[in-house]
Amino acid sequence: MTTVPYFSQWESRKLVRDFLSGSVLPADDPLWQQSGATDQEEYATWSFHICGMACLKMLLAHRQKRIAPTIELMKQCREYGGYVLGEDGTIKGLFYRPFVSFVADKFGLQAEVKEHTPMEEIGELLDQGHVYIASVHPSIRTPEVTPPRQGGHLVYVFGHNAQRQEVVFHNPSGDTPESQENVRLRREVFARFYAGRGILIKASGSSV
Repeated sequence: MTTVPYFSQWESRKLVRDFLSGSVLPADDPLWQQSGATDQEEYATWSFHICGMACLKMLLAHRQKRIAPTIELMKQCREYGGYVLGEDGTIKGLFYRPFVSFVADKFGLQAEVKEHTPMEEIGELLDQGHVYIASVHPSIRTPEVTPPRQGGHLVYVFGHNAQRQEVVFHNPSGDTPESQENVRLRREVFARFYAGRGILIKASGSSV
């Protein structure tokens, strides 16, 4: 399997557990400037909401060998309506259909929104060379737990082992090396967290 670059949605991947617990504030991330944020406040505001942009960053590095800062990607995506910032400061998104238009226009990527799509079907598409940004519950970083619901977080799924019925993915909010990159889960375990929806990014030249 081709090596797929990994990026966390926070710049300091070793501090993710501390950010999640609140023992370290995202504004104190020593690498925050690499995100493309204008200041620490902007970085702190958005870092919990850009799992989709971290997936896109991995996709671009994987497919196009380009590295794009996550906050810069978010700002471009916002122009397409991919994120909406409310007057009260609440952040809504990632909205899938604006994202599809965004990546087509900016990066020439052919993408498709998938809804009510079981992992069995996604596995077949992965075998054809497509990749998938999947909506899962964020507790997928600890797959032994039972999630309270499905969805709410995005991971980058790029591999599938049909014989072992495993999917392989990078999790931008993983809090250990093992839960961050090249995570392998049996399809039925992944399905417990998976909301049945996501964004399929098609292989170059594909007509699927």
